[in-house]
Amino acid sequence: RLPVYWHDVVSGGPNARAVQVAEAPSSNASATGFGTVLVIDDPLTEGPNLTSRLLGRAQGMYISAGKDSLSLLMAMNFVFVDGAYNGSSIAIIGPNQADRAVREMPVVGGNGVFRFARGYCQLRTHWFDAKTGDATVEYKIHLRHD
Repeated sequence: RLPVYWHDVVSGGPNARAVQVAEAPSSNASATGFGTVLVIDDPLTEGPNLTSRLLGRAQGMYISAGKDSLSLLMAMNFVFVDGAYNGSSIAIIGPNQADRAVREMPVVGGNGVFRFARGYCQLRTHWFDAKTGDATVEYKIHLRHD
């Protein structure tokens, strides 16, 4: 089991690591941002603070795919840059029901130390700012690999 904290900073400024690249004409009128697409290069840290030890980066994208609920379709690689997993990555692709307290996402592959990885992540939102959209989410990663 590998716990990491994912920091999604969409509010701009020097720590911004998520950029909106597309939206539907009705996205701004939607309570869920339905149709919005963001590309990310988000920090993954050891603890819940953004200043915690950097373990890697979440690189990929997510789409607001729920018209009536905060449901995201996420496709990202967790690329590790420190410690025993340096240079290795895992691929996480699937739905994220972000309005639920606990949710799961599938791990569909990996490379390096995580070659042939399969498993899942349990997600819990640690912190969310509804005004800015910034969030910190704990990912507990459960893997099987060679």
